Amino acid sequence: MKTQRNAWIHTAITLAVLTVGIWLKISLIEWAIIILTIAIVFMAEFINTAIEAVVDLASPNKHPLAKIGKDVGAAAVLVAAIASILVGLLILGPPLLQKINSLISVY
Repeated sequence: MKTQRNAWIHTAITLAVLTVGIWLKISLIEWAIIILTIAIVFMAEFINTAIEAVVDLASPNKHPLAKIGKDVGAAAVLVAAIASILVGLLILGPPLLQKINSLISVY
């Protein structure tokens, strides 16, 4: 976590999602889905970091196969992040819009 900028970004977004989830009082099933989704993103990020470190160790010089390995690891994180955005929109989107609309209609 100390050296990985993307992990810090994931952490900041995680804290925001958790805060919104608490504010919206989502159900236990929705919490389970959100927590599993967060875990998958962090797992993908950690595995990608491990792949990059091992590739750098095994192939300190530039090599096309090393690039492929790193690119595929990064793609796995991207897929997990996009899926997490979709899950977040599906779970948090409707109640968040409803809450915002109710706050706006008060004024």
